[in-house]
Amino acid sequence: MLDIIQLLPDNIANQIAAGEVIQRPASAVKELLENAVDAGADEIKLIVIDAGKTLIQVVDNGKGMSELDARMCFERHATSKIKNIEDLFHIKTMGFRGEALASIAAVAQVELKTKRAEDTAGTYIEIDNSAVRKQEPVAMEKGTSFAMKNLFFNVPARRNFLKSNASELRHIVDEFIRVAMAFPTIFFSLNSNGQEIYHLEKGNLKQRIVQILGNNYNAKLVSVEQDTDYMNIFGFVGKPETAKKTRGDQYFFVNNRFIKSAYLNHAMMKAFDEMIPKDSFPMYALFIDLDPSHLDINVHPTKQEIKFEDEKIIYAFVQSAVKHALGQFSITPTLDFQLDASIESLDALSKPFTEEKKSSATSSSLYNTFSKKNQAHFIENKSELKHWKDLYEPSVKVEGERFKAEGYEAIRQLQNADIDAKTFTSFISPYALHPIPHNFQQLHNTYIVCQNDEGFILIHQQNAHERILYERFMNAVAGKPIATQQSLFPVTLELAVPDVFVLNELLPDLHFLGYQIEPFGNNTFVIQGTPADLEAGNEKTAIEKMLEQYKHFSNDLKYSKREKLLRSMAWQQAIKAGKSLDEAEMKNLVEDLFACATPNITSNGKPTYTAFKKHELDKMFGR
Repeated sequence: MLDIIQLLPDNIANQIAAGEVIQRPASAVKELLENAVDAGADEIKLIVIDAGKTLIQVVDNGKGMSELDARMCFERHATSKIKNIEDLFHIKTMGFRGEALASIAAVAQVELKTKRAEDTAGTYIEIDNSAVRKQEPVAMEKGTSFAMKNLFFNVPARRNFLKSNASELRHIVDEFIRVAMAFPTIFFSLNSNGQEIYHLEKGNLKQRIVQILGNNYNAKLVSVEQDTDYMNIFGFVGKPETAKKTRGDQYFFVNNRFIKSAYLNHAMMKAFDEMIPKDSFPMYALFIDLDPSHLDINVHPTKQEIKFEDEKIIYAFVQSAVKHALGQFSITPTLDFQLDASIESLDALSKPFTEEKKSSATSSSLYNTFSKKNQAHFIENKSELKHWKDLYEPSVKVEGERFKAEGYEAIRQLQNADIDAKTFTSFISPYALHPIPHNFQQLHNTYIVCQNDEGFILIHQQNAHERILYERFMNAVAGKPIATQQSLFPVTLELAVPDVFVLNELLPDLHFLGYQIEPFGNNTFVIQGTPADLEAGNEKTAIEKMLEQYKHFSNDLKYSKREKLLRSMAWQQAIKAGKSLDEAEMKNLVEDLFACATPNITSNGKPTYTAFKKHELDKMFGR
């Protein structure tokens, strides 16, 4: 029998190995930026086309390479960073394995230009499928230009698995930010499809944080600094009011290398204990300087997961340093912990409630959103029902047996079956599930109690309002746009770059929801119009809160982009627990809730109400 085990050809072995190092365009961006930093550059430019699928180019003014080094750098495990095993335990450079450039050359077409200060001419090398196609002298300034074209051109399956340009560009921006944040004394720029996204001048760490995360952080950063013989900790944390429902603005660096550590993040959360709501996350950019012999960074291809010699010491130092910094600046809780929101109540978005308006709930600030002229969920023509199933098929999740109220099974069947208009109309009748309620009362400014002939219903006012708004928004994006009120004085909105990408993706759907927003230069938008029931002056706040909530939902894969937007809008505009309602407002809320197609749960499965029948109450008291 013939021998069957054989060595793979170099090009195949390189492609397989490249899968560990280069998983998407952002992976290549990280490696190339780190190489430029290691080269001693103080000016680094990143250029991408089609989110890196067509081109990724990094240009730096570092020390450059000799002709032989330029050729050798594409060989696997060829590196200038280590020479023996002991060097592995004293690494302070970003790269050291000698895998990145070989991996890139295996899955992309590469053009390298490089020149040292002492050389009269530079070196130009062209590589295709790991093979050198051209090498010649080139006239250029000191430094290196590395251009990677047509990523995964020879691995179609891998290329097909890449996400949309918008998604891949967000990953590129994430990697760019992590490197730029770690080296504030280096100039960085990012250009995408001819448009400059970042232009980060040299400065100090605080200036770099503000450049990247936005001017709103300028007066909301607390300095952290603690030096010991074992380690040094320095950086900035955001004041409690900057806490968000997402982890986006959190950066840990060990010896200037960005890392991910759930353990150290827990230390940060403990330091902020009782200062922010439990479902919120603080902003921080924290640097740990530690002797390389006390850690191991060679445990993951991305080098973003590391092992500490003594994690407990690091944990204690981080928690202590942050707590001390917050205490030194007399930081005290500034948030309303009763809110479900991450930052502050959105009650300010509602118009003021006056005595003159109390007689009509539909004219109140709260129920402008419930006025009949704005209720997209009311069915006026049975012919409109034929597309209902396509417009609204939420994933139903009921938590606990006690929320399986009568009619739930019928509603489930309604969502999953083809139905005629007659059947549908009977289901959405305001009181199809329960007899007409009356005698409305409010408990703890959170729950509405209403009596009917069979017993009483307990309704959570925020959950109920979220359901009402969600169905209204569903109808809006499905062809019944919400009216837009043009602004006499358009408001400009400046966002951090990651939020710019998110908002650009959402603009078409926001148009149906009553917003008219136009791009206006770098990272800036003009709000030309808003929904008719949104109070003037709160446009920026409404958009910023909506974006934050959308990012909070972004990791939930079972929802589409549109559903996440609608859930975010519903949460952002809904009345919150703690809001006092008069009887007319409660009555309108209940009527609108039971006019919904699925009144018993919110869009993410939280119950809106539970019913208590009189005979069950009698039984509880032995009657």
